[in-house]
Amino acid sequence: MAKEIKKWTTLESRYIIERPWLTARVDKVQLPDGRINPEHYVLEYPRWVNVIAVTADGQMVMIRQYRHGFDEVLLEICAGVVEQGEEPITAAKRELLEETGYAGGQWREVMTIGQNPSISDNVTHCFIAEGVEKVADQDLDEGEDIEVLLMSEEEVLATLMADEQKQALMAAPLWRYFWEKKK
Repeated sequence: MAKEIKKWTTLESRYIIERPWLTARVDKVQLPDGRINPEHYVLEYPRWVNVIAVTADGQMVMIRQYRHGFDEVLLEICAGVVEQGEEPITAAKRELLEETGYAGGQWREVMTIGQNPSISDNVTHCFIAEGVEKVADQDLDEGEDIEVLLMSEEEVLATLMADEQKQALMAAPLWRYFWEKKK
């Protein structure tokens, strides 16, 4: 018989910082057994999207950009924020076009994942776009400096195997993509 896992009860909640890219609150919670945890911290973020984009000739559209948290330039798939009132698919198509200049193709959402559900409230909608083509120049946000690369599936898979994909929210859908290709 499966054990019943019950939700916690939030007794109090207050914000300790509210900024455009960092909102944190501290909750006082009661666990199902009655114990009180007076300080459970939660980071609030908007929803995110990422896109595995593949051209008609099978090249994967990858990007490289500096990530200050790691203090490294990382190889990634296209990603960004879902704006207020925007649908995830719309955000994904917008981000791909802005960051890479690629658009079109056949789109599907393959998974929705969270970065760390124990302390964060947002999700990432992961899409695959097959048959994309270059239709525009990049239209980057202020502060973005992105290099666009076309790589073969073998080259991208090699980066996963060599532990070079450091962004877990991007590595997970890439692994899913390659798993589906094997079927």
